[in-house]
Amino acid sequence: MADVIFFEKPGCAGNARQKHLLEEAGHTVHARSLLAEPWTVETLRPYFGDRPVADWFNRSAPAVKSGAVVPEDLDEAAALALMLESPLLIRRPLMQVGDRRDCGFEPERVHGWIGLKTLPEGKTEGCARPDMPPCPTPPGTTGA
Repeated sequence: MADVIFFEKPGCAGNARQKHLLEEAGHTVHARSLLAEPWTVETLRPYFGDRPVADWFNRSAPAVKSGAVVPEDLDEAAALALMLESPLLIRRPLMQVGDRRDCGFEPERVHGWIGLKTLPEGKTEGCARPDMPPCPTPPGTTGA
């Protein structure tokens, strides 16, 4: 079983469900606030690996949903600059096991990497509460 450093938005129901899946599989989850981490380009960039820049973004972030930020129109440098300014834009969770880092929670990908007890059906990313108000906004931040 793995020790998983798990960067989340505190209070996010989707992240809570993802942590439960990891713990159910016997992993130890070390949850940290994605919003409180003092990110730099050097510490954030490795989580995205060779994924296209558009796949680095939290599609539930208000700026993305409103069209104010269009991930497909950004290059790597512009995307990282925006994410450092507004960490809510970062696709979550960010996870690290040993030296490997990844973003998002795609069950098949996570299972192939560290293993899951069960592969959940349905959506595991984005807002888990589409018919409810958004998750609580941590103090000093705005939006999803």
